[in-house]
Amino acid sequence: MNIKVMVVDDSSTMRRIIINVLIQLGVPQENIADAPDGLDALGKLKSNTYDLILTDWNMPKMDGLHLVQNLRHLPKYKNTPILMITTEGGKSEVIEALKSGINNYIVKPFSPETLKAKIEPILKKFEQH
Repeated sequence: MNIKVMVVDDSSTMRRIIINVLIQLGVPQENIADAPDGLDALGKLKSNTYDLILTDWNMPKMDGLHLVQNLRHLPKYKNTPILMITTEGGKSEVIEALKSGINNYIVKPFSPETLKAKIEPILKKFEQH
């Protein structure tokens, strides 16, 4: 599967869990990059191109919401699927994140099955190309 994925979370354990699920779904490990905060991710996202971005909301330096807002202003990320994975599960937070440009939302704690269910439809689109 030729999809490149960026995983952004300040928890190294959470990044490892997400990366393991992606690998189980068939994404080659060498196609997965990760970052501990939005600022680091933004630098990597600008210097490379990724097909799917999974980001936490609450992180130091730059939170996930600001990362998404920055990415949506870059032409190459206007239509890139972005999933937000966060403890912020309130209705107002979900609405705020959707308005910022995320495509889907997963509330922590989540099961690998929940993550797979959100990611599989996106991966299927890449299998067809």
